[in-house]
Amino acid sequence: MIDAEQYAGQPAAPPEALPSADPAPAIALRAVHKEFPLRRGKTVHALDGVDLTVRRGEFVALLGPSGCGKSTVLRMVAGLDEPTDGEVLVEDRPPSALVREHRLGVAFQEHALLPWATSYGNIALPFRVAGRSVDRERVEALLDLVGLSGFADARPRQLSGGMRQRVAIARALALDPEVLLLDEPFGALDAVTRRRMNFELARIWAERSITTLLVTHDVDEAVLLADRVVVLTGRPGRVRHIEDIVQPRPRGREITRERAFHETVDRLTELLDESAE
Repeated sequence: MIDAEQYAGQPAAPPEALPSADPAPAIALRAVHKEFPLRRGKTVHALDGVDLTVRRGEFVALLGPSGCGKSTVLRMVAGLDEPTDGEVLVEDRPPSALVREHRLGVAFQEHALLPWATSYGNIALPFRVAGRSVDRERVEALLDLVGLSGFADARPRQLSGGMRQRVAIARALALDPEVLLLDEPFGALDAVTRRRMNFELARIWAERSITTLLVTHDVDEAVLLADRVVVLTGRPGRVRHIEDIVQPRPRGREITRERAFHETVDRLTELLDESAE
């Protein structure tokens, strides 16, 4: 926002020189409804009038009971699905436009790595899909970023579950996307590995500060990672609550021992329990 005091006593600038007071969000869902057809003319009403924005450089987590439409929201932002009604924009454009330009990075719960390719080869894959020459320095930098510089030649079967997910996240970042979409990226991991990966993702995000939308069932994970947590109601999903996470960054293990952290987790958990009833 423009600070009026900042310009007090200064010569008036031409209108085009002033910074925008309300820049377009990185992600915008406006009055989004989504229905899925079933047999015999029946439908499932998945989302009902969802309004949501994600600012550039912001990390937003989506929470909600199973079947509330969290992953449907992410799929629409990823250009994999379209709303029945309403509008979904990424960088003020339809998601499909950014998909064609390879400006969206996506990582799902199932890492979907090529089993015959090395870590290096999997991270280099987006370059080949986009018809670009592989940027070796970038692939090596991403291996280092996710802590796998010593595993460039390892294949997925030689890596732990957490390491495979690190490769998947590095692959999602390969083409320097403007938006990163994460759908339960650690959902298949055991509790100890998942917690460790939460801190790894927090570290990675702190270095990149890329606009991120995370779908998760884990309240602790959402509070640790996000700038804002959005709680959806049960199906059909609606935005019930938006929580600003005020703990400063960077966030390490010490944050999980703070009273404020646990109070936030408890408050959001109670909202989730009520939404599931």
